[in-house]
Amino acid sequence: MVLDRGNQQPDLRLRPPRHPLDRRAVAWWRAQLLLTVAAPVAVLGLLGALIAPARFWLLLPAAVIAVPGLVVGVLLPLWWYKVHRWEVTDDAVYVRTGFFWTEGRIAPMSRLQTVDTMRGPLQRIFGLTTVTVTTASARGALKVKGLDHATAAELAERLALVTQATPGDAT
Repeated sequence: MVLDRGNQQPDLRLRPPRHPLDRRAVAWWRAQLLLTVAAPVAVLGLLGALIAPARFWLLLPAAVIAVPGLVVGVLLPLWWYKVHRWEVTDDAVYVRTGFFWTEGRIAPMSRLQTVDTMRGPLQRIFGLTTVTVTTASARGALKVKGLDHATAAELAERLALVTQATPGDAT
């Protein structure tokens, strides 16, 4: 952080956030991807088993979906884990996400409006939570997905306290 001496406001710069997500996020992402692929493969496989004349034409697309889906489901979460990062300082929330194109975002504390936590069924199984930070921005909320539940609760509490202590109306 650099202070602009003219207006004494911090000059917030986008930089790589320091904290990785919880390692269990890899398994959570894998489960999501593999379940998404498994649904159409299971339907096509069942229909292929039941409808003999169309078996080839049902099992072929099942294989075409299953093979790349399995590869993507195993490898993509490892890449996401290397890319996704987050950090909270006294001045801002930093988030980096992405796949082919990475997106880095920074939200100054004075722009934060709400802090929410969310745990879907798969997240509960893996002990993970998503923290959503709503800002006064047309770009929308920042989400930190794949945090340990205790870390997420601590982060949400810290953000709530820092937001209350930060002057400004977040508009």
